[in-house]
Formats: sequence, structure tokens, C-alpha cells
Amino acid sequence: MPTGAKLAVTSISDIARLAGVSASTVSRALSGSTMISVATRARINDLAREHGFQLNQMARNLRLRRTNAIGVVLPLGRAMGQLVSDPFFLTMLGHLADGITVRGYDVLIARIVQDEPDWLEVLASSGRVDGLILIGQSTEQAAIERVATNYRPMVVWGEYREGQGYCSVGTDNVAGGAMASRHLLGSGRKRLLFAGDPDIPEIRARHAGFLAAHREVGIEPHHVLATPLSPEGAYRRLSDYLAANEPPDGIVAASDVVAAAAIRALGERGLSVPDAVSVVGYDDVPMAAQLTPRLTTVRQDLRRGAEELVDRLFRRLDGDACDSHILPAELVVRGSAP
Repeated sequence: MPTGAKLAVTSISDIARLAGVSASTVSRALSGSTMISVATRARINDLAREHGFQLNQMARNLRLRRTNAIGVVLPLGRAMGQLVSDPFFLTMLGHLADGITVRGYDVLIARIVQDEPDWLEVLASSGRVDGLILIGQSTEQAAIERVATNYRPMVVWGEYREGQGYCSVGTDNVAGGAMASRHLLGSGRKRLLFAGDPDIPEIRARHAGFLAAHREVGIEPHHVLATPLSPEGAYRRLSDYLAANEPPDGIVAASDVVAAAAIRALGERGLSVPDAVSVVGYDDVPMAAQLTPRLTTVRQDLRRGAEELVDRLFRRLDGDACDSHILPAELVVRGSAP
């Protein structure tokens, strides 16, 4: 070989010889695997660029039966479902997409309205994705449990239930519902309405916290109103209720979207917030601080939640049967319920 000539690099084995590592290490490094240290990945990628080597990703994926895509699934119920444009979904989707793409994977977003009982089995076996992240359980816990028995690369954002057969990440919703209610009861409010969809596990847990806070002080809740999670659906339900009933003096809303709908409905009835009725939301999405008045709400750390979901999914892809994780809730006090 003439002096100064570069070694022809045409395969992973050539890169491995240059780097002094195994071919499997090169393959993992070029695919962005977190099993390889950051320094080693950087060195191998630098060598590949220097020699103009590109991994034939399509051939590799076919060989490994990988798609290099992760499915992010929104399992929405028909009657009480949220919209994809819901601020909670948009915030969580953004954080998840950041975490997935930085690992070199694509994101496939699927909005599912559960018309068929085997919808999750079909998606898991479609060959379109290497793993699934579900944002919420909706009313589909039975389907999730069924699929989890045979499909390991799946994690779920939602309410943890003792003994469940799948890996989940979520907030302590019982504690969140209780702290929202205690805040209102502690400020002298005595007729609290809970607005949300109790068929959804996370909201059912928030309602349980609402009831527990009332038991602590020996007060009966004013009312529980089954409320859609869409903006217009929540607004109509709350407007109808206020038109036909004595108003509460406090509202614990199952989400910030429901809280915003409550503030709108109360204003149209001439009931000021917080003077006549205090309102507490749930999630602390960016819009919460932009409402008038600014919304008191229970914060879910969605960035941290997304990081935990992505980390657990990729650990499961690598064969690690990781545990579920529960995040703490935090009350953020603003103008709607000082």
C-alpha cells in the first residue's frame, strides 16, 4: 500500500479493526445504542465519517427484524375522549419525540378509537414499530394486560395498579386529587364539585383523593359531574349543570382543559373566579399560567415522565424487565384558587 494511502473501509469489520473493538460494538455504536459508552460511540462515528462509511440501515433492520421506529399511541375513548390537540397530549408528545429521536429512532403516532377489541394486538404485531408507548389507559386496561403477556417492548403512561402485568409511569393521582381538594377545603370552601371522567383510571384515582380529603374533615362532596375531557364537551356539561343547580363554591377539575372550560362557564353565569368559585386544575400544561385568572393546578412533571417512559422502553428492548415508576404530584397555587 502506498505511503499515506487510507485503508479501504467497506464493512463494519474494517471499522472494528481501526477502532480496536468488536464488530458487534461498531454495529451498536453506529445505531446509537446506549449499551455503548458515549466516548466509544463518538470515536466509532468519527472513524466512520472519516472513511465515508455508512451503515446500510435498511439491510441491517431487515436482518435484525427491526424498524428503528417507536409507536406512540393515544388510546382515546369514543364518548368521553380527548382530542390529539389537547395541551396535555401535545406537551407529552413533544417530550417523548425528543427522547426517542435523540436515540436515532423515528416516531410513529397513532390515535386509536377502540372500535375493535384486538386493536392493540394488531398494532403490536404489525411489524411497523419496535416498541410502543401508550399515553393513557383510557378504558383499555384489559387489552393492555392481554397484550403485555406476550409483548414486552411496551410501556404505559397512566395509573399504577398493584399486581398489573405491564410497566407504567405516572403521577400519584390519589395524592394529587387530595391535595387539590385539601387546598380548597382549607381556604374555607365547603361545596366542592369534582369534574372529570371517572371511567379513566387516572381520573378515578384523582376522584378517590377528592373523596379522601372530604372524609378527613367530615364534609360531604357537593357533586361529582361526569365531564368529557374535550374543551367544548366539558364546557357544555358544566354550563348545563350550572343552569340547573345551585353552584358549588369550588371546583376540582380533572385536567387543565376542564378547568378552563369551568372558568368560561362560570363567567357566563356571572360567577367570578375566585371570588364566587375557586377552581383547581390538573397537569400544569403551559396554558395554565396564561388563563385569566392564572390557574391553580396540580403539576405533573411531564418532561420527567417522558424521560422515564423512553428509558424504560429502551431498557425493555434490551431485555430488562424494569419496574413501574410513580412520580410525585405538586400543587401550584395561582390566582384561580389563592
